Amino acid sequence: MSKKVLLIEDEKQMQLLIGNYLDNYGFATTAYDDPRDALDALLVKKEPFDIVILDLMLPGMDGFDVAKAIKTKMDIPIIISSARGDIGNKIYGYEIGVDDYLEKPYEPRELVLRIEAVLRRYNKSTKIQLDDFTIDEAGKSLSLEGYPIDLTKIEFEIFLFLVKNRGKNVSREQIVNATSLEYETKARAVDMHISNIRQKIGDDAKEPRYIKSVWGIGYKFIG
Repeated sequence: MSKKVLLIEDEKQMQLLIGNYLDNYGFATTAYDDPRDALDALLVKKEPFDIVILDLMLPGMDGFDVAKAIKTKMDIPIIISSARGDIGNKIYGYEIGVDDYLEKPYEPRELVLRIEAVLRRYNKSTKIQLDDFTIDEAGKSLSLEGYPIDLTKIEFEIFLFLVKNRGKNVSREQIVNATSLEYETKARAVDMHISNIRQKIGDDAKEPRYIKSVWGIGYKFIG
């Protein structure tokens, strides 16, 4: 399946050059010249993209502000493509979380190689991006809209199990068997952990956004 590239570039000639070149190398490229339209597609409409190629000099919004808006909401790789190539801009870009920085002008083939390298690093990652959540399975950490959520070991295991079974009813017994909870754990102990998780992620048991109670069975992740 082709990797989907979100290209945010207002210079039409550059947009066409990069878009056509990436398409020739098997990428599916969607280009925007207005960064606000691109953010709407990515963060509001939640169109699926694998990587963002971002110019800095854009109409109505600086590229660094675009990068920050993206990185605080989701974990997606960003490569800066800009004529602003001084060391100060590069350092600032890396400080706010961009993954690579290419100074214009450059050969389009170099951009392809940089994209492939960044995607390889991300493919090795154990992070799961799910709506507003970023879950680092190896690091056993969770963030919500970029803000870290302090879960205990057991709470993280339960949350991860629910996420991996998204949309499915799971029983309390299944939760016990899939985590490091003691086998003799009573149902109310599972309920206590679920209650703690809900409190930490700002979920309401009566009007759940993420974790729904399933009467007579257990729980279901609906986020």
